[in-house]
Amino acid sequence: MNTTLQDLTRGPLKKQIFLFSLPLIASNVLQVLFNMSDIAVVGRFAGTAALGAVGSTTTLVTLFTGFLIGLSGGVNVLVAQHFGAKNEAEVRKTVHTAFLVSAAAGLLLAAAGICFARGLLELLHTKPELIDGAELYLRIYFLGMPALALYNFGNAVFSAVGDTKKPLFYLTIAGVVNVLLNLFFVIVCRLDVAGVATASAASQYLSMALTLGALFRRGDACALRLSAIRLDKKCTRKLLMLGIPAGLQSAIFAIANLFIQAAVNSFDATMVEGNSAAANADALVYDVMAAFYTACASFIGQNYGAGRRDRVRKSYLISMAYSFGVAAVMSAVLVLFGRQFLSLFTTEEAVIGAGMKRLVIMGCSYAFSAFMDCSIAASRGLGKTVAPMIIVISGSCVFRVIWIYTVFTYFGTITSLYLLYIFSWAITGAAEAAYFVRSYRMQMDGIRPAADVETP
Repeated sequence: MNTTLQDLTRGPLKKQIFLFSLPLIASNVLQVLFNMSDIAVVGRFAGTAALGAVGSTTTLVTLFTGFLIGLSGGVNVLVAQHFGAKNEAEVRKTVHTAFLVSAAAGLLLAAAGICFARGLLELLHTKPELIDGAELYLRIYFLGMPALALYNFGNAVFSAVGDTKKPLFYLTIAGVVNVLLNLFFVIVCRLDVAGVATASAASQYLSMALTLGALFRRGDACALRLSAIRLDKKCTRKLLMLGIPAGLQSAIFAIANLFIQAAVNSFDATMVEGNSAAANADALVYDVMAAFYTACASFIGQNYGAGRRDRVRKSYLISMAYSFGVAAVMSAVLVLFGRQFLSLFTTEEAVIGAGMKRLVIMGCSYAFSAFMDCSIAASRGLGKTVAPMIIVISGSCVFRVIWIYTVFTYFGTITSLYLLYIFSWAITGAAEAAYFVRSYRMQMDGIRPAADVETP
């Protein structure tokens, strides 16, 4: 293997996982900030109607992008396993197959989003005065879906072989361009909703071009070569069996969140606005924690491929400790400075007070999601995705809907609604951890070459 690749099967794990995760943390936080800038520009310079139109598309955008992120997770795991096994031929085959699979997924989702944008918005009961703007935003935004799919593909390949700095660099460039284009299209060209969507799509193609360009320039097993791009049936099946369950999991989470939002909407406008303001903390905390989940899957994938039993176990425990710890620290800061944080989004004292109700409960809950998500990432590193998907759908999605129609219906308080998060995370986390431990023992006791690893 080329020396520019990072072997995650040797060296001090605590330091390696931490340094591996830092660029991922920066990348994830930048994405959150860039998304906030989109909302800030359209809200400040295009008016409340444009802001409402863009905001009403959030669930659908999350639904589609979450599926692509899950699919790229399968790419990450499979490349990491073959790289850990020092199987250059399988790495090349996986990279070129994954390129085609990702491109096809992006094109299919783009077509579906463009064709069914209005129908999906009507299904979500988008307000009549906002639906035209929301439809226009989605149709333009979905034009960038193939680019997003291929950026995620490239990001997954780089992460699988230990390089998390290049995707961060390319994302930063694209993000800055996105902000500048937002300002240009909205303020200068007066394009409001269409301007924000066009800026997003253009920046996605820029990040894709930078990432794919870097892969084409490589001289190792991860290099893209036009002459080698073809589908391998066995590799395609593995990628889909790893990626589709993860993508469906993200999609079903988005659907479950609709029930939670409907429950929040049963309160007065002040509580709804406070919940919306406080919910901005979710993305910040989750995305920082997610960096350690990516590290967990990459480290476990490589070490499983290399047959390094002890490093698989330690990678799981260290990643869990980091994600739990960083969430605990961020939660404490959010609770202590919650009013200052909420004042970034509203100046009304009543709304801030309502938002604090969510921040306090969620601040005591965020860290416990590490047990669930880190265990899922660890199972994916072993090539297991179907069972973790079933567990998380049952424990976090179905359980939450049942909670809303039983516990929340009985008590009818906002506190009883927010408590569903920590209870669902605790139950699902315990089940996911137990499944990973069982899979770890079975997989590592009867370990086979990475190329022969089958998904359940």
